[in-house]
Amino acid sequence: MVVYLDHAATTPMLPTAIAAYAEAMGVVGNPASVHSQGQNAKRMLEESREIVAASLGCDPIEVVFTGSGTEAINLGIKGVYWARAPRQRILVPGGEHHATLDTVEWLAQHEGAVVEWIPLDEQGRIDLAALAAAIARDPLDIALVSVIMANNEVGTIQPVAEVAALAAAHGIPVHVDAVAAYGYIPVDFRALATAGVSALSVSAHKVGGPVGIGALVLGRKTTVEPLIHGGGQQRKVRSGTQDVAAAVSFAVAASVISSEEMAPNQLATQQQEEGHGLETARLAALRDRVIAGVARVAPSAVLNGDPASRLPGNAHFSFPGCEGDSLLFALDVAGVSVSTGSACQAGVPEPSHVLRAMGRSESESRGALRITLGHTSTEADVDALLAALPAAHALALAAGMADRVPGR
Repeated sequence: MVVYLDHAATTPMLPTAIAAYAEAMGVVGNPASVHSQGQNAKRMLEESREIVAASLGCDPIEVVFTGSGTEAINLGIKGVYWARAPRQRILVPGGEHHATLDTVEWLAQHEGAVVEWIPLDEQGRIDLAALAAAIARDPLDIALVSVIMANNEVGTIQPVAEVAALAAAHGIPVHVDAVAAYGYIPVDFRALATAGVSALSVSAHKVGGPVGIGALVLGRKTTVEPLIHGGGQQRKVRSGTQDVAAAVSFAVAASVISSEEMAPNQLATQQQEEGHGLETARLAALRDRVIAGVARVAPSAVLNGDPASRLPGNAHFSFPGCEGDSLLFALDVAGVSVSTGSACQAGVPEPSHVLRAMGRSESESRGALRITLGHTSTEADVDALLAALPAAHALALAAGMADRVPGR
């Protein structure tokens, strides 16, 4: 039995999305062409845009299809930064996804941006007081604020509306990375825009759609400089022939987010009343089983992130005395796929930059393991993980830390 518990990296495509993708790939026509076949392709593309927009609580014209969530983040940050020249400051919390970190660092190295890192608390939440102080120092020189909606590693949900309100008071645009949040917690761009959000990035393969398509939701009044020039498609924000088949498949996955056609459980009624949906409730129940089970079979494990305000499918732990990579490999041999949520360069385990931003030590940050659930996850998957974990943990503890000197 192979158990897949790395949905935060990518989730399996929905069968309906695969079928829609295959059928749409047989349709001939460039959506920019004026003949009937081109116009048919355009109709399919725009109908898909409408469905994706509905899942995000925005207008179709605000949806700019991109080649990935990473491209959407790059366009949202670089595009706004360039449009706001000569302002130089970018405010970003520590512990963001590398799509954001690498983008702002590139802007600092090549475009003269001044990046200011806003600290996180011990649960991974942005320090709003520190953000307010950073804004107050010189609001007229701030190009933008970028913040993740829910941390992709530890799952903590950020106070995006509060962040946006602080920035909006000074007319500062806010970009939101909602890639990890989309499909798991409500994403309502209209409400966020009212609070002050200007742009928001998502990706299809996190919600059961295909790899290779994402979207930047761009408010009607938000100005960005494009990354790609050529044909002037999509409000002249992102030129290039659009992938109709990928958009159709993305739309099928997006429609499921809004439909609540997933399997119910005992928490469904309560969760529906709270506006979270049946699938969110099902995943939260499985996540809580994981958390309770890990505490039982590995009592030394430490749950990272906010224990309550977190993504429904995310359980992230530190295991003292061992490398997260050792645990990952041992579980993989047992047929369970999970993630460390950290980078590994040249075979050397690297500490989680998110945990480091939360104030954890290097050893704590290297002992991280991320378990993420999705639409294919079942109680049997959780049972398999918990059955395999004691032996994997024992092996990882025996291996110790990578820099341990033998015999000491």
